[in-house]
Amino acid sequence: MSNAHAAGATPNDTPGRLRGWFSRAAKSSIDALPMHLPVRLGGGSMTQTKAAPMRVLGFDQALLWVTLALLAWGMVMVYSASIALPENPRFARAGYGPMFFLTRHVLFIAISFVAALLAFQIPMQTWERIAPWLFVVSLLLLVAVLIPHVGRVVNGARRWLPLGIMNFQPSELAKLAMVLYAASYMVRKMEIKERFFRAVLPMGIAVVVVGMLLLAEPDMGAFMVIAVIAMGILFLGGVNARMFFVIATLVVAAFALIVMTSEWRRERIFAYLDPFSEAHALGKGYQLSHSLIAIGRGEIFGVGLGGSVEKLHWLPEAHTDFLLAVLGEEFGLVGVLLVIGLFLWLTRRIMHIGRQAIALDRVFSGLVAQGVGIWIGFQSFINMGVNLGALPTKGLGLPLMSFGGSAILMVLISLAVVLRVDYENRVLMRGGRV
Repeated sequence: MSNAHAAGATPNDTPGRLRGWFSRAAKSSIDALPMHLPVRLGGGSMTQTKAAPMRVLGFDQALLWVTLALLAWGMVMVYSASIALPENPRFARAGYGPMFFLTRHVLFIAISFVAALLAFQIPMQTWERIAPWLFVVSLLLLVAVLIPHVGRVVNGARRWLPLGIMNFQPSELAKLAMVLYAASYMVRKMEIKERFFRAVLPMGIAVVVVGMLLLAEPDMGAFMVIAVIAMGILFLGGVNARMFFVIATLVVAAFALIVMTSEWRRERIFAYLDPFSEAHALGKGYQLSHSLIAIGRGEIFGVGLGGSVEKLHWLPEAHTDFLLAVLGEEFGLVGVLLVIGLFLWLTRRIMHIGRQAIALDRVFSGLVAQGVGIWIGFQSFINMGVNLGALPTKGLGLPLMSFGGSAILMVLISLAVVLRVDYENRVLMRGGRV
């Protein structure tokens, strides 16, 4: 007699018990799934990677709170850095009040939140389908901004399209479009990624076209960010190391050639090397020298909120590109380190979400999230390096904090896409479908 019969069970009862055991085992395995996710390596082997426990069908609330904290701190700093601008004759003639820039900044954030909520509703399959078309739209807008009487010129640069309530900067849309297009491109070219010309050359041509349009504005800072986004996604998408280093060498050589063939870019490099010299202190090194003075005045704990002297018409663009310098003067080294820590955490968390998506065999979603992480991390690094005197001056704002409607709009939409990736990850981890 079998053990099942000895226990008083009939043969018909056995499948039912097995189904109960297997259902309980399946439920427990699904609950434990977020703790150990499989990651496919290059040779096809499987390994395990740990991930933090996750709540059911939610999204990364910590990521949202850090984003809100940076936005709130940015609003405070934009108000502090711009409150004295109406006393400047250039702004006084336009009738600006002390709260002009803060009011517009809050309006930009409100519009961006609505757009981000709408973007969160779009499934990643839809983003993958429209990625090439969004890239084409961004190219058309980059062309439109160069048309006389269409693009708006500010400080000698033609980078904006006037839209009434805000001036839209197509280069910001191009960053998101490049993230989506590069991710979809790597998914489509996954089978030929070992062949340089068939896999990499078309992507390289796309980056060159975007770069030529951006350099015509000119906007070399945005071109650098887009080139790094494309290179990062190519590397994370599986392009082998030899091909990647060839691409990196070509990109560095191209940027070096651009700098050497442009007199005013060469002057920026020389001013960066010696910003306090007589030749540069009142010229190309003016912003950098006053940024260093502001951060130096802040010392460890700062001079206090609102106590900055450099924002009083000494430091140009204090509410945009050099917001961190005012923050360093008013909050000191402690404030600067806190901002750096928040951006490091934000970038790491976004990359972690992308890694989880790839572990769930959602390559496009994972590459998109990691592309956004590269974008925010690299642009933050460039802005902080410029403000701290570690890098030559570039016209890039600090994401989520600097004044600028287009930048805040596209960064918040990009973070909404990352939260959508995280949401779909959690659905799949619970055995659902997206």
